[in-house]
Amino acid sequence: MTRRRKAEPLPTPARKPFSARLWPRSLAFRVIGFSTIWAILTLIVIFTLITTLYRQASERGFDSLLSAHLFNLIGSVGVSESGQLTGAPDLGDLRFSEPNSGWYWSVEPASEGVHGDLHSSSMTTTIPSPTVAEVPFNSSFQRSYSTDGIGDEQLEVFESEFVLDAKNRAARFRVMGNKTELEQEIATFQGRLLTYLSLFGVGMIAINAIAILLGLQPLRRVRNALAQVREGTAQRLDGQFPAEIEPLANETNALIENNKRIVERSRTQVGNLAHSLKTPLAVLINEGRALGGAKGQLIAEQAASMQKQVDHYLQRARVAAQRDSVVYRTPVTPLVQRMVRVLQKLKPDVSLSLTLPAADIVFAGEREDLEELLGNLLDNAMKWAKSTVAVSVTPAAAGLFELSIEDDGPGIPEDKARDVLKRGRRLDETKPGTGLGLAIIADLVNEYGGALALERSTMGGLKAVVRLRSLQ
Repeated sequence: MTRRRKAEPLPTPARKPFSARLWPRSLAFRVIGFSTIWAILTLIVIFTLITTLYRQASERGFDSLLSAHLFNLIGSVGVSESGQLTGAPDLGDLRFSEPNSGWYWSVEPASEGVHGDLHSSSMTTTIPSPTVAEVPFNSSFQRSYSTDGIGDEQLEVFESEFVLDAKNRAARFRVMGNKTELEQEIATFQGRLLTYLSLFGVGMIAINAIAILLGLQPLRRVRNALAQVREGTAQRLDGQFPAEIEPLANETNALIENNKRIVERSRTQVGNLAHSLKTPLAVLINEGRALGGAKGQLIAEQAASMQKQVDHYLQRARVAAQRDSVVYRTPVTPLVQRMVRVLQKLKPDVSLSLTLPAADIVFAGEREDLEELLGNLLDNAMKWAKSTVAVSVTPAAAGLFELSIEDDGPGIPEDKARDVLKRGRRLDETKPGTGLGLAIIADLVNEYGGALALERSTMGGLKAVVRLRSLQ
């Protein structure tokens, strides 16, 4: 049967709100994230703006080129007396000579008395045009439209009807440009622009991230300095900090100094109180012993009990005064080894085994408190053990470690587990002691925010498990 008594459990971290889980608490991550999003949005706007302007400029240039070719074609064609269309237009572009190039021109009769037709050598078949009802001419007798070309390319057509002579004989002139070729050029430009902007964006984001991380480096120095203070390797934040962070460092140093003053003042008051009570209690004890008899013995015993109680509560006050201090650290392994050696010499008839972790653990508190806690546990275990006591130190959860001491003695009955932690309560009056050992342990553990459990050991006796905070 397992007999167990637990102190108050260690507080569990509160669940982060949704916003904190959505956005990590890292300031660098947030700044880099926001600047990255802004850079991406900016580059998207720049890409859209440039490609739109390029498309508009390309289309205007394309239309201007077709319009110029159209006027050149009109100026190169005439009509004979018999009504035959004549002329040998040369538009100055070799694409009008390449078969099915997507660049064509044609001249067709548009009135009575005109016959024959002319077209570029690139135009190997007739390209239909929409009716006037579908695409009407404007006031200048011109129109433009898109149509399919000979090789499935998309064509942009500029068309005009023009009177050729005084007899009002007219012809229809058409110049066709390869719009698919234009779209391919625009797509090529967009691809190159996207590549260049992407490379620029990656470089800009990387440089921005480096600049932000370097800018936040002083905060990292502050964090490292605080860690050194917490670990006890430094007494204050030292170093040169930027003007924006220097007030924070100064206020932190002021807080550390104020904490030290509070601890020292508490210790001074505790020492003064102990000194002021020491002499009266010693006088009472001596007078009781000198008086003799039952009354004298009673006075001496009660005065000694008062002295133990005062020492106990003074110890609690001292621990409470420095519990939250950030400058105390105690390596656990050498302290445990030393105390085990001492007690092994004091009680050689009890076998002591020791199990330690590979890496040393640092207790977040004063050495004297850990010595008192371990000493009481070891003294209690060796007092009740038949032949064996086992001590082990193991790391627990993050920032915690466990100190376990078990023996092969009679153990503690389940209904008495709570009583032994009360001040002055003893289960066996035949054993020497004051009944304060486990109570002091429980108070010390509680003051340090730890947990104490009394269990049944696999060796048959009591197993005391203490969980305390450690420094990382």
